[in-house]
Amino acid sequence: MLLPHGCAVALVDGESFDLYRNAGSEAEPQLLLLDPPELDSTNHSGGSHRSSPGNHADRQVAEDAHARAVAIWLNSQVLRRRIKDLVILAAPRTLGEMRKHYHAKLHEVLHKEVSKDLGGFNPRDIMLALREER
Repeated sequence: MLLPHGCAVALVDGESFDLYRNAGSEAEPQLLLLDPPELDSTNHSGGSHRSSPGNHADRQVAEDAHARAVAIWLNSQVLRRRIKDLVILAAPRTLGEMRKHYHAKLHEVLHKEVSKDLGGFNPRDIMLALREER
């Protein structure tokens, strides 16, 4: 996959969010890890999860809130024109939650989504995953 120069690459799972930018050329991308953005994942509204002693709903609520926070942050960057090209790699469940919160403008700049858990991967592994997904 060709990545435009300056393209943002978001690597997301239920707990982490790494943001890269292509500092290389379109044909020879070089992913540069950016400082982690500050997210507000305290909004646990949405109410689709109920918790009781002995179940794991609290963890799922936190992961969904994190996914929402990432999507909202990405939306804000797209709307401020700080992100003009975007690729998202996310764990399948996280990506599903994020998609619910995409702004229409985010869809316009989104080049590709990869539904795969790549947390902790390095830039070389990320590029290999992008090449595998056609």
